[in-house]
Amino acid sequence: MKSYLCLMDIHSNIKELIKNLPSEVTLVAVSKTKSNEEIMQAYEAGQRVFGENKIQEMAAKWEALPKDIVWHMIGHVQTNKVKYMAHFVDLIHGVESLKLLKEINKQAVKHNRVISCLIQIRIAEEETKFGLPADELESLLLSAQSFSNIKIAGLMGMASFTDNIEQIKNEFFQLKTIFDKTQNQLPECTILSMGMSGDYPIAIQAGSTMIRVGSKIFGQRNY
Repeated sequence: MKSYLCLMDIHSNIKELIKNLPSEVTLVAVSKTKSNEEIMQAYEAGQRVFGENKIQEMAAKWEALPKDIVWHMIGHVQTNKVKYMAHFVDLIHGVESLKLLKEINKQAVKHNRVISCLIQIRIAEEETKFGLPADELESLLLSAQSFSNIKIAGLMGMASFTDNIEQIKNEFFQLKTIFDKTQNQLPECTILSMGMSGDYPIAIQAGSTMIRVGSKIFGQRNY
């Protein structure tokens, strides 16, 4: 059982974050592994956008929690799991292949919805990080035009896990450059999702319009 003080901390953390964010930046509260009770503390403080990285966990929370919550899928997406979220997910952050876009479109058609997606670009040095190589973006965007039930809403990226601030800054600015070029071709691409609890101030300086914050709101995750 969470202590009352801990729950109140979540409430005050959200209030503080929202107060200090530029108006053009959307806060996604990363609620993966967190209880419905903890999510409701953030909700009662005014937060409405929540991000999960496991589709079936997100679907269970969608069933149980208020229907004005906007759910983002922020983790790596397996094509065979898309069907479990296609009826409610608002934005899918980590799209990196034509195969996945095709499946999202197929499931969106079944539910008569248009699902917004972000193309994840690999900007980090780590080989373990997912993402589309930048030089393959134009080809993917061209192919995506044939999908009527998908909206490419922008780009997403994760910086290297490092203490080197200059490297993080350079990676974010690299993605911002790619985003600007993409937006010139597709004006509907308005979202640049980059920045997490440890590096979101740098990401905002580089031009991020959406940050994904977990531990600064909810504390360390329980696995």
